[in-house]
Amino acid sequence: MKTIKEKHSLAMRWCHWVNFPILTIMIWSGMLIYWGNDTYTFSLFGHTVFRFFPDWFYSALKIPAHLAEGMAFHFLFMWFFTLNGVLYVLYTILSGEWRELVPKRNSFKEAWLVLLHDLHIRKMAPPQKKYNAAQRIAYTAIIIMGIGSVVTGLAIYKPVQFYYLTWLCGGYHFARIIHFILTLGYVFFFVIHIVQVILAGWKNFSSVISGFEVVNEPAKPAIQHTNDEQAS
Repeated sequence: MKTIKEKHSLAMRWCHWVNFPILTIMIWSGMLIYWGNDTYTFSLFGHTVFRFFPDWFYSALKIPAHLAEGMAFHFLFMWFFTLNGVLYVLYTILSGEWRELVPKRNSFKEAWLVLLHDLHIRKMAPPQKKYNAAQRIAYTAIIIMGIGSVVTGLAIYKPVQFYYLTWLCGGYHFARIIHFILTLGYVFFFVIHIVQVILAGWKNFSSVISGFEVVNEPAKPAIQHTNDEQAS
């Protein structure tokens, strides 16, 4: 018997779909800013093996060298990014949704089993409720990364006014490195997340849009009447 059950609340879906374009704009505008001083390289024995990012990368994405434009977009949308994140964290705390998101003691062990199942190495996936162990770890990590981006971003944006944040981040240059690494982490998460969505199929994707999913439940057994009830 098929029934319709609520899977994702309106608040969760709102924060999810609002965050996607905001974070995309933040990454794009951050690239415009970074191109103004793209100093990070990977060197080995004094030889530059790789530079973030090579010239062909900027040419392929047609990223213009508009530093002022990038800063304007970045510093505007960072407030929307922060507000959306604060609302989401408050919702998970007040609604009790955090219990479904925070990793448990055995989540890291189960996450490895989830990975083996996704790679078709292990036939059976570990039992799960709303989110599996890997999702718990990933979604919690994204929240922590978001906090890190806001803190390091403010340390870079106003290093004099927020000197205490800059000091906590290890200085201006180290705060910029952390901010840059977190951005790479978002891109990596995007790629993994999209692949997981494709593998999960349309049913799982549609539930994030509508908030509901169709589930198959075993039919309830018919009520057996006693002889007295039948006689009456």
